[in-house]
Amino acid sequence: MAVPEDLEPPKGVLSTIKGWGNSSMPPMGLATLITALHWRPFQGLPFLFAPLLMFSSYLSVAGFKIDGAGMTAAWSGIYVLLAARRRPASLRSKFTVRGAVRGTAMGLGAANTLAGAYVYATGDRKAEEQERKEMNKWGVYQDE
Repeated sequence: MAVPEDLEPPKGVLSTIKGWGNSSMPPMGLATLITALHWRPFQGLPFLFAPLLMFSSYLSVAGFKIDGAGMTAAWSGIYVLLAARRRPASLRSKFTVRGAVRGTAMGLGAANTLAGAYVYATGDRKAEEQERKEMNKWGVYQDE
């Protein structure tokens, strides 16, 4: 049986982590879950993480993927630490929809922290700047 030539080879673990850290979707997903958890009843301190994560998502879209990954790692990690301090009133309350959303938010925050820290630590800023200049999304870089 012949193998199709256009079939992509399987990705490695590090390339998957790098793709996760460079993406703008994980911080946006975590911001959405944080909003769902802390909007009603309104809790000010945890709710402050949502706009910060949205800004880190914007940085990734704007071409500053390394800085966006670093910001995502920092704020996601702090959110996970704060969320781990809270204890549900009973064991029964862990197995509700709200408990599932909280667990998902903490898991996504931990994944964002690991992937963002990896991208920030191994990022090549010169290559990223060259990529931004080539894309020139908003006409910031003038032709020289």
